[in-house]
Amino acid sequence: MSRTRPFTESIKERAKKSRGYGAALIAEASELYLGGEIDAAKMMLRDYINATVGFQELGEEIGKNPKSIMRMLSLKGNPTAKNFTALLASLQKHEGIHLKVRSAG
Repeated sequence: MSRTRPFTESIKERAKKSRGYGAALIAEASELYLGGEIDAAKMMLRDYINATVGFQELGEEIGKNPKSIMRMLSLKGNPTAKNFTALLASLQKHEGIHLKVRSAG
């Protein structure tokens, strides 16, 4: 039987190897959120944060308790627009990217 490693470790390794991977995760989570797939977006962001910046550092950057951020991104969590945009702004800064919204039509 083969051993598998935690998903977060796979994300961490991939993010270290490919600079664009973390940016792609943030962009995809943003698209999911804007498309109404909020639970999927929250889980994607939670995995990204665990694998990269960490909840402690993120909490310090946005002035929120790390456990509060974890709850906000849980399946039962309901982040306010203010908290969610602060979180996304910090993650964009961490990755060195700037997301823009464009019309598909």
